[in-house]
Amino acid sequence: MNVTISRLALRSLFGQKRGLLLLALPVLLIGLSVVTVLLTDDAQVIEPITLVFGLGLVLPLVSLLVSTGVLGPEIEDGSLIYLLATPVSRLSVAVSKLAVAAAVTVLLGAGSVLLSALILDPAELAQALALGFGATVAGVAYCALFVALSALLRHGTVAGLIYVLVFEGLLASWLSGLRYISVGSFGRRIAGSLTDNLELLVREMSLVYAVLAALVVIVGGALFAGSRLRSFELRGED
Repeated sequence: MNVTISRLALRSLFGQKRGLLLLALPVLLIGLSVVTVLLTDDAQVIEPITLVFGLGLVLPLVSLLVSTGVLGPEIEDGSLIYLLATPVSRLSVAVSKLAVAAAVTVLLGAGSVLLSALILDPAELAQALALGFGATVAGVAYCALFVALSALLRHGTVAGLIYVLVFEGLLASWLSGLRYISVGSFGRRIAGSLTDNLELLVREMSLVYAVLAALVVIVGGALFAGSRLRSFELRGED
């Protein structure tokens, strides 16, 4: 991991309009949670708001915006060539970018999920921590996947949106078999192992499988991105 590359990635991420959107999504989730508490006494609101909206939409969208923001623009405008001209290993570049994306996603995405759960059910601290931990694992895995997509495709953001909205948001929610290749399901299963208060729809998935699958996505995404950056350097464009 290269500290200088990480610092530059973080600066470029929040120096764009993208940074405002990154903040808007967590604020929207937290604001919705507060409004819900003020307007309803329903004890079951944590599932549609924190799980469906927060863990199922806000978290992956924040991860997508962050991950494509730290790598995608440099590939699209060709400035990545200058970065790759430095004596820094391509894997180090990929890991540095991924580390920044993961840190921001955990802070904004998983952090907002944790706060949402606490706001909606302040008496269940263990439940909120479980959801926060599951969101953290899923968020880092999302980042690895989306960084790999950014390295593979010029329009990685579009591919990521299709994955989040169509595959995870629609298909995996209806077809149980697809949950075994759904990053969000890995996070839900890990959260479910820490609390019995929520119906997460992934109890049939082995916890060991969820943990190992998340690790495979994280490590595999970083290695694949590093490999693609080496190919990018050799061809001059990709």
